[in-house]
Amino acid sequence: MQSDNNRNMIIAIVLSVVVLFGWQFFVAGPQLQQAQKRAEIQAQQAAAATTTQTLAAPTVNADGTVTPAAAVPAADQTFVSRDAAIAATPARVQIDSPALAGSINLIGGRLDDLQLKDYHETVDPSSPIITLLAPSGAPGGYYVEQGWVASGSSAVKAPDANTVWTVDQPGSKLSVGTPVSLTWDNGAGLVFHRTFAVDENYLFTVTQTVDNTTAADVPLYPYSRIVRQGTPHVQNFFVQHEGPLGILGTNNLVSKKYTDLQNDAKDGKTNRYDNTSGWLGITDKYWATAIIADPAIKINAQLTDTKSATADVYQTSFVESAAVVAPAGGTATSKSFVFAGAKKEAILDAYQKTYGFDRLDLLIDWGWLFFFTKPMFYLITFLYSVLGNFGLAILSVTVIVKALFFPLASRSYKSMAAMRRVQPEMKSIQDRFKDDRPAQQTAMMELYKKEKINPLSGCWPVLIQVPVFFSLYTVIFISLEMRHAPFFGWIVDLAAPDPTNIFTLFGLIPWDPTTLPFLGNFLHLGVWPVIMGITMWVQMKLNPPPPDPTQAMIFNWMPVIFTFMLGTFPAGLVIYWAWNNTLSVTQQYFIMKRHGADVNLLANILATFKRKPAAETKAS
Repeated sequence: MQSDNNRNMIIAIVLSVVVLFGWQFFVAGPQLQQAQKRAEIQAQQAAAATTTQTLAAPTVNADGTVTPAAAVPAADQTFVSRDAAIAATPARVQIDSPALAGSINLIGGRLDDLQLKDYHETVDPSSPIITLLAPSGAPGGYYVEQGWVASGSSAVKAPDANTVWTVDQPGSKLSVGTPVSLTWDNGAGLVFHRTFAVDENYLFTVTQTVDNTTAADVPLYPYSRIVRQGTPHVQNFFVQHEGPLGILGTNNLVSKKYTDLQNDAKDGKTNRYDNTSGWLGITDKYWATAIIADPAIKINAQLTDTKSATADVYQTSFVESAAVVAPAGGTATSKSFVFAGAKKEAILDAYQKTYGFDRLDLLIDWGWLFFFTKPMFYLITFLYSVLGNFGLAILSVTVIVKALFFPLASRSYKSMAAMRRVQPEMKSIQDRFKDDRPAQQTAMMELYKKEKINPLSGCWPVLIQVPVFFSLYTVIFISLEMRHAPFFGWIVDLAAPDPTNIFTLFGLIPWDPTTLPFLGNFLHLGVWPVIMGITMWVQMKLNPPPPDPTQAMIFNWMPVIFTFMLGTFPAGLVIYWAWNNTLSVTQQYFIMKRHGADVNLLANILATFKRKPAAETKAS
């Protein structure tokens, strides 16, 4: 008996260490790295705003491959803010659609000013709306550009980042059903046209046309690119990718962290994918931009990081096959698409079906367990459409999962009840064969067989929860639909941690304990994590305490450890866990009672607070 207790104690210690190190690796560590990285990024973006750069057009080589554009210092592009950058380039075409506001910069003919009307920076509806794109030279410059380039040996003058375009209809505004056309004449027989159209959501259609009035064929390569100046702040959580990515034909999903591209640039490694198809982009947690080729067109694509003196400049781009513009009135046309907006699953899915875009929904990182995560997302959103509250939808999902796995849980708890009934016989076997371990194991197995007990059945309820818990965590963490979704009371955002904190007496003490070095990660503990910890503790009290005092102490501390672990987790996940524990306690209590097990929950709880007799304490 004592050896079993020692073994269980060792297992409990190992599990505790695994939990603590796992929390440090997956939660505390990334949070500390985020804080350090945020400071670096802010410094980098500030430097980028004072010494900025433009990018020349990419170079198309004779073999059709592409050399990425180099960063070129631009002393006339120094802006302290996005508004200052926009004011410095007043020649713009305004964008006004149901979902978007912004403008097209006539210098370069690029999309570099875009805001999302339906989303705010905080839960306060009066807070600023989300800014997605910003002009080159502003802090966090981020823009989308299309164009034409000639081969490296050609002297043809094509539009570049400094080209000033004219609007075909002055004063026009880009809106749904009202496209805008720009024109530029290179003065050498080529006239370039660029037409932008936008739908009611986040999709731009960009049509480029070249008219050739010269006496010779002119080969030109149409390209599209997304440029991001400076490294943005990212969550850096393992469940979600943030950074450059794309779906490129048989290459399937290609994704790179910003640090990956930085390291590749240092090592001289290229991320180029020739003769492929699909799209490339840059994704944030909830927002994304993507340049999308016509599904029937072959492209050469690449993801690059170009170093400047002060910042990294990230670029995703593709170049199409050469279009040969016939002489004396010949015309060539290229059409591509730009997604720039919120990663709403229904919208991405609609674009995928309507236009035939290849797996555009993978702008949302569904994770390794996507076969669990996507059905979980669909179920929650369906329940939300019925109940009108994502918190209630999460609670309902928990009930549904419990109902689906009730037969398995019932068998498990039945076996656990049988184990409790034969405890006296098990103790007798342990005492009788305490010096003969093989004989003890044989006798135990015979007892299990006689009573039809599966000693491992108690693990199934816990194992069942793992994929459900992980898929729900992923849905809450990555889904735009969960962002700023309220529950009841003080929970105004299910995707954010419980805003209350017992270490500030719920706001009465004006300080932020989370800023303390190292310990700060442990000092955010809201009401719902405490409720979760209590339900977990009560669930553990369904069984009598282990006879070994050290083992009992470890198990008593486990709910405390998990309470602090979940203190910084999304509130929706903590509410799920607390509700799941409550259902599990109720389910286990009645099933074990029904099968004749003596479950004295109240006595087990009260026993925790009883002082042991002095003799017993000394003996232990």
